[in-house]
Amino acid sequence: MLGILGGMGPLATVDFLAKLVAADEAETDQQHMPFIVRAVPQIPDRSRYITEGGENPLPALRLGMRELGRAGASVVAIPCNTAHYWYSSLVGPDLPEILHIVDAVADRLAEVLPEGGPIAILSTQGTHAARVYENRLDQVRWPIAESTGPEIAAVGQGITLVKAGRLDAARAIFAQAVDAHRERGAKAVILACTEIPAALNEPDPFLIDATQALALRCVRWFRETHHGFPPAMTRPLRAAS
Repeated sequence: MLGILGGMGPLATVDFLAKLVAADEAETDQQHMPFIVRAVPQIPDRSRYITEGGENPLPALRLGMRELGRAGASVVAIPCNTAHYWYSSLVGPDLPEILHIVDAVADRLAEVLPEGGPIAILSTQGTHAARVYENRLDQVRWPIAESTGPEIAAVGQGITLVKAGRLDAARAIFAQAVDAHRERGAKAVILACTEIPAALNEPDPFLIDATQALALRCVRWFRETHHGFPPAMTRPLRAAS
């Protein structure tokens, strides 16, 4: 069964759940994949810990993983890009497997940019500082363009606005960041914070929603590993690099 370690933040979790159900094509209730959600917003701020120090979210993340495992989850999705900084500390024989969000984005990039090309990442300051995407994505195929300090700060401000429910103001900030990267040659822009697509949801194949990519990867995992459900896609799961 799929487990979802959510609450980071609440709106991003709800957005992921909606995309997960929409991606899981079924004609009846019973044909949908089962999942368990743990949404606890009190997990300490991931980005703040990485950039400033303070309370480490890892104990709370490990607790959530253990609770999902005890509830029956064999695989977990974490709809928070920054939380994947702790990926290596959240895998082990006592914890469920994790479907890595960067691998999910790589699947999407392979579809829209099969020949490769420069990309840009919009993310939290923590994801940027921790190089979550740089450390896992194949940068020979998809080199990641650098963002300026003011651009990183502006996107961070937009993410804060989403968490406060001010989606219109956040949308304008994100759209400006996307335009700036495209003017500098980015062929695709990754919305690499699960708050961003909650505000910026344009139907653009080169605007890659990491939340949507993770939802699709979860559905494929379930369809490929559970008898009685035809595979939604024929390609095997693979790492990003």
